[in-house]
Amino acid sequence: QVQLVESGGGLVQAGGSLTLSCAASKNIFSINTMGWYRQAPGKQRELVALITSGGSTNYADSVKGRFTIARDNAKNTVDLQMNSLKPEDTAVYYCNADYWFGNFWGQGTQVTVSS
Repeated sequence: QVQLVESGGGLVQAGGSLTLSCAASKNIFSINTMGWYRQAPGKQRELVALITSGGSTNYADSVKGRFTIARDNAKNTVDLQMNSLKPEDTAVYYCNADYWFGNFWGQGTQVTVSS
């Protein structure tokens, strides 16, 4: 089992910035992928950003140019830097880690962007 603990959510005004951090209880060096997803009220969970074992990244079109995902193997963390936040970014953000032995989710952290 792997525990993922998210932090950094909160309330911010439109145009502001937040950094979410996800700490894994196991080494992330050998992950397949690690990423951030979000779920807004009444909507399905969607991919926000993903980083592969090789360091390649993938972003949802709605966040390209505003969000940056980065991995720190030494700390077993994956951060999501979110800039130029919009009210439509309001959601619960979840960390996900895909290891060869299983797929794991964090408990989620709320991000609220006020207009």
